[in-house]
Amino acid sequence: MVTNNDRATLGVAVAGFGWMGRVHTQAYARLRHHYPNLPLVPELVAVADEVPGRADDAAGQFGFADAVRDWRELAANPAVQAVSITAPNFLHREIGVAMAQAGKHIWIEKPVGLSTADAQAVADAVAVAGVQGAVGFNYRNAPAVEAARDLIAAGEIGAVTHVRVRFFSDYAAHPEGGLTWRYEQARGGSGVLGDLASHGVDLARYLLGEIDSLVADTAIFVPERARPAGATTAHARATGGELGPVENDDYASALVRFASGARGVLEASRVAVGDQNAYGFEIHGTKGAVHWDFRRLGELGLSTGTAYQDQPVSTVYVAPGAGEYAAFQPGAANAMGYDDLKVIEAARFVRSIAEGQPHGATLADAVHSAQALDAMLASVESGAWVRL
Repeated sequence: MVTNNDRATLGVAVAGFGWMGRVHTQAYARLRHHYPNLPLVPELVAVADEVPGRADDAAGQFGFADAVRDWRELAANPAVQAVSITAPNFLHREIGVAMAQAGKHIWIEKPVGLSTADAQAVADAVAVAGVQGAVGFNYRNAPAVEAARDLIAAGEIGAVTHVRVRFFSDYAAHPEGGLTWRYEQARGGSGVLGDLASHGVDLARYLLGEIDSLVADTAIFVPERARPAGATTAHARATGGELGPVENDDYASALVRFASGARGVLEASRVAVGDQNAYGFEIHGTKGAVHWDFRRLGELGLSTGTAYQDQPVSTVYVAPGAGEYAAFQPGAANAMGYDDLKVIEAARFVRSIAEGQPHGATLADAVHSAQALDAMLASVESGAWVRL
């Protein structure tokens, strides 16, 4: 590390420059604006993407010093000290293990591979190497979610009785959506389970503690899609191409029992027509309730008191003092957005490196989430409850 205005510089790289690679890059660039006192200043050293021209375009737009097509060059680059791994799911294990073994700190997107074994392999490599490993469970970073966790822990809604966690989206609802890696088991893994339900599991654990057992169901509602003619970004359409089978789930649901005795319902859909990023939770306790909708990021629906029956729900706007809100806005009801949650995540990753101890979601959280997803798949196969 070299010093820059009395602060050390952290050389960072990004492996995979689709939408999420762009989000990570922008988060690094914004850290000095929102967290001016961080002891390390990220410097964009290198970007890797196998699609011809994509890394070069990223370097030109965002200022990476180097652009390469092979992610292995990032592992070999001594100027790279930390790597964002934003490549497709099937590459998470290989890249994550290699970067940790090369002594690089890693910020890796969920679900960290295709299975518990993949997530555990990356977690083990990070532990052996003694580097920091952060995971992209960004929804737990919303100040309103952190405020909800605090009030639940303080007993404001009594003992939690039941929860509904939902992650509904329509990004795969159009039948002309291209048959990309996301729809293949070998490269995408477990479909909406890995893409959205992994976030749901993390939110549930973050708010309410460990899951004891579950029973699950999944379904594929768009069984065939057209193969795209070339490289794609995000959820592009493909028409006229050869049709191929969708191999993983469009929809998943689970009944959940928590170690605390609370009960829950977890649902995720990528084909929910009419719902765009309808993510959130409703948590009920013995004397109150708290609700959160990602689309109203800075609000909580809160019911507390002693009435029990006919007790009203109030809208509460989070303010400085809730989570990291003060780093972005000066007063309640000033809006934050999705990218802000990734800035928070980046700040916690950098702080973890500077202090040598984890802040935020870790690979242990990724392993727990993967275990729940694997339990859901086992339950679908057996039709029975599965203990974690």
